[in-house]
Amino acid sequence: MEIFTKKGDQLLTSPEAEPSQRMQRRQFLRYAGAGTAAVGLLAAEACKKDRNSYTGVYLGSGDIGILNYAYALEQLEAAFYIQVVGNTNFKTIFPSTSEQNLFTDIRDHEVAHREFFKAALGTSAIPALQVNFTSIDFTTRAGVLAASKSFEDLGVSAYNGAGYLIQNPDYLTFAGKIVSVEARHAAYIRDLIAPNSFVGSDVVDIASTGKEMERTPAQVLAIAGTYITTKINADDLPTS
Repeated sequence: MEIFTKKGDQLLTSPEAEPSQRMQRRQFLRYAGAGTAAVGLLAAEACKKDRNSYTGVYLGSGDIGILNYAYALEQLEAAFYIQVVGNTNFKTIFPSTSEQNLFTDIRDHEVAHREFFKAALGTSAIPALQVNFTSIDFTTRAGVLAASKSFEDLGVSAYNGAGYLIQNPDYLTFAGKIVSVEARHAAYIRDLIAPNSFVGSDVVDIASTGKEMERTPAQVLAIAGTYITTKINADDLPTS
């Protein structure tokens, strides 16, 4: 069974091949430490704009928009790691069993993140996005690690930059739990590239604040747009 199918020069994830399809919604809620009542609050929030009036996939406004923004990024990360682990050369590139297991764990984490947002958003969720990873070298260890580092750093900076925009404290709790996992991934990948580099002095202001880098949604989507071929409309995302 193929993990990816081709459409033109785009790589599309195959839902039938992904491990997430075997998961149940209750597992996602348990993963995030959320009860059905908390997630049910999403149903009470409706997008105030007519989606049909926008070009591209409309993320929405308010908390719904921010959660769809996070969902888009988790789709991207999940698709990347599915391709990494599904690569026929995966065990050659990463001959260590411990590395194979850890990359498989990261894939499963990202799939769980993606499916949690999808389940929580319900009918407000954006559709599956098309991605194109042809610019990434999946045939070498250096190529995979470089791309992985970029995705993890992007994900952490995205959560850091959007967290303060979330109004519902339950959603903020979800985001905090997920970004902490993303930060663990980033540290692990950095250590594979260069031992003891997990602190990431290029993204953490060690000298003064000791805080991690943050990026605005506009900055993040501009970078992610290198790989997400589906047009995304983020016009109504909150900015303050």
